[in-house]
Amino acid sequence: MEKFLKVTGIAAPMPLVNIDTDMIIPKVFLKTIKRSGLGVNLFDEMRFDRQGNEIPDFVLNKPQYRDAEILVTGDNFGCGSSREHAPWALKDFGIKSIIATSFADIFYNNCFKNGILPIVLPQEAVDVLMKDAEKGSNARMTVDLENQTVTTSDGESFSFEVDSFKKHCLIEGLDDIGLTMEKAAAIDTFEAAASQARPWV
Repeated sequence: MEKFLKVTGIAAPMPLVNIDTDMIIPKVFLKTIKRSGLGVNLFDEMRFDRQGNEIPDFVLNKPQYRDAEILVTGDNFGCGSSREHAPWALKDFGIKSIIATSFADIFYNNCFKNGILPIVLPQEAVDVLMKDAEKGSNARMTVDLENQTVTTSDGESFSFEVDSFKKHCLIEGLDDIGLTMEKAAAIDTFEAAASQARPWV
């Protein structure tokens, strides 16, 4: 998993509440078990019409937000059914951090396991960040995980809380497999000792 330290980039404003996982990646695209290739289907029903043409008014279809790396969104982002494909699609599109007043628990935890930093901030802070994001591609927002701050293009900064273990995993680029591999030497030692003590197993 890619390490996450700091990202300075375009933030896309998406002031909608209760964006669920089916809006993020519709169920028709859940047939794959690969983490890559889902970015083209991110927010599919909001980005494209029934003929597959882009809907110009959707924020990520606007020229100034096509390369967005940060999403500033409404309350309860990622609610609905549990599907790891949702953070896969966001990550594959290029989204590295999502800022909201709240997230659905399963989606929130899945983000960390897939290299995305979800940030919870009070409504007044999100309102300021939403306005900054509305400035378009000329305004660059900075998310600094090490210092746990989000800074607007004008230099206004907000601090956020994050679990120390989840922070460690993102900074080191460790998913569940990576965490297990950190213990590879200890696992090998245990297995060698176990096979000597119980050779019949």
